[in-house]
Amino acid sequence: MIPDELRYTAEHEWVAGADGTVRVGITHFAQEALGDIVFVQLPEEGATVAAGESFGEVESTKSVSEIYAPLSGRVVARNERLAENPEAINTDPYGDGWLVEIALDDPSAVDGLLTAAAYRELTES
Repeated sequence: MIPDELRYTAEHEWVAGADGTVRVGITHFAQEALGDIVFVQLPEEGATVAAGESFGEVESTKSVSEIYAPLSGRVVARNERLAENPEAINTDPYGDGWLVEIALDDPSAVDGLLTAAAYRELTES
């Protein structure tokens, strides 16, 4: 379950889009490792995020894990449905379980993220 059209980080986030605004979520691999997700903390709209820095948390029945910004920019949307339905990350990590949308400081930075093939290799090693 690693869609070819997305880009990825070594911290198991995915990125969709390349037009200057991207949608971000956590991968199937990550949600599977976390187990049942019961709470998500996301940044407010308008917040500035920096690539590689923590911008939120995902709490599961097993642990609490930080969510890292894959790219730098400003949060322009957050998935408000996760407040009432955090398990959407488990059931549909690449769809209804998305986390935030970020207007990128540098849209070309997407090219520096892992391809699906590179992420697949990372998760299989």
